[in-house]
Amino acid sequence: MSSPHNSAEIGDIAERVLLPGDPVRAKVIAKNFLDEVKQYTEIRNIYGFTGKYKGVPVSIQSTGMGIPSFSIYVHELIHVYGAKKLIRIGTCGGMHKDLNLREVLIAQGASTDSSIVERTFGGAINFSLLADFDLLSKSVINARNLNIPVKVGNVLCTDRFYNDYNDANGTYSSGGLTLNQKMIQHGILAVEMESAALYLLAAAAQVQALAIFTVSDHVIKKEYTTAEERETDFNDMVKVALETVIQK
Repeated sequence: MSSPHNSAEIGDIAERVLLPGDPVRAKVIAKNFLDEVKQYTEIRNIYGFTGKYKGVPVSIQSTGMGIPSFSIYVHELIHVYGAKKLIRIGTCGGMHKDLNLREVLIAQGASTDSSIVERTFGGAINFSLLADFDLLSKSVINARNLNIPVKVGNVLCTDRFYNDYNDANGTYSSGGLTLNQKMIQHGILAVEMESAALYLLAAAAQVQALAIFTVSDHVIKKEYTTAEERETDFNDMVKVALETVIQK
């Protein structure tokens, strides 16, 4: 049995899954970090691999970009293939002045401009999108043990990549703050495009989920990394994610 978007058979995918968006990054991670690797899907050139990390089965499933694509793969991983621990590993755009290029950021919570929460709850409540505390706490400890500095906080999960809030929305409040400034004032550290879906789907299915990012560019400082770096580097977050996902 396989899903419409994944040619894996039941049993091909481990209960512990890392979720990079980029298929090339998935291939690089599987090659460099896992033993006994088997590729189980390449439908739509979205690659998936299962291998072992320190003897524990782990899958690496690429998801594409954005909430719609990400949600398809994660829904099927959970409900078709039985995934229980899912850690998103991806890139984000830094917003806070204290967040620097190439730093690792762990998303404790996700705010969003997507309608995904509103449509799920019919607008009755503003559901809080939160990481699993067990994975979150273990990831911070593992990063410390690996001597990898990390920051932990709230991220903005947005539906649009090309979206300058300053220009699109102008002055946000009577205090003269733009929306970007308002978000930073309220502790938003970075912007990305998938964590809201991960935390919502995981909560509904009562499985564990966490999102870990590397700052690939900075919205405020106008700093950037290369496309090649995004595909092949950024290994600190991978190390933290792998150490975390294999723990009981």
